[in-house]
Amino acid sequence: MKQQTLVMLRIREMILQGELKPGERVPEAVIAERLGISRTPVRQALPALAQEGLLVAGGARGYVVRGFTAQEILDAIEVRAALEGFAARAIAERGPTRALLRAFRACLDEGDAIFEKRRLTEDDELQYGRMNGTFHALILEGAEKAIVSDLAARCQLVPFTSPSAIAFDKAELGRMFEVLFYAHRQHHAIVDAIEQGDGWRVDFLLKEHANPQKQSMNLPEWRLSAGSRLADPVGSEGAQASQTAIAKLVPNY
Repeated sequence: MKQQTLVMLRIREMILQGELKPGERVPEAVIAERLGISRTPVRQALPALAQEGLLVAGGARGYVVRGFTAQEILDAIEVRAALEGFAARAIAERGPTRALLRAFRACLDEGDAIFEKRRLTEDDELQYGRMNGTFHALILEGAEKAIVSDLAARCQLVPFTSPSAIAFDKAELGRMFEVLFYAHRQHHAIVDAIEQGDGWRVDFLLKEHANPQKQSMNLPEWRLSAGSRLADPVGSEGAQASQTAIAKLVPNY
């Protein structure tokens, strides 16, 4: 893993867990010292994090953590899910190309390789994020609807809304495995529905697919303001019902 990428992951986690608070300046020297590295990779990582919407320019030089609420994140995730459901339904009803199905299956294979060892490591963080980002991008690209892609891109300007913006909670890798394993089973179900031409089903699956992303964020101080759906674990009554329904649709990958 490149050092710049590693630094981006660590700063993203610091923001997600509240170690860096909204409005707080992110000085290169302090971050470099906390991570035990030189300032160069930190300097390279900060503009990239600003592009993700996590940071904003703070004067002539430097960045500050962007202010945002848990509800804004939840709203953006749900809107993105609705847009992707619309896009996936269009693909299913029109019929996917062979090239698109091959690309989807490559993502499924990559995800399967991550989960076949039945545990997560820190190295899986970047790999899963890339795979997930590619999978969701394929849905928007495959629909060939520019306005839908543009609206989804605007949603992804909200921090932690992008499918590739994964930040593992190192203290709860077991829980993260369960949440992301469930999400990847949904990936299989989504591709199956697209291939079968079942537009209604894939639309439903994409909207349900937003829930594991919310759960994977695990934001302690934001759970109450975000509502019970974010606070509930995967095994809660509502999530368990959805999981049971999807388990009937796909094998236990």
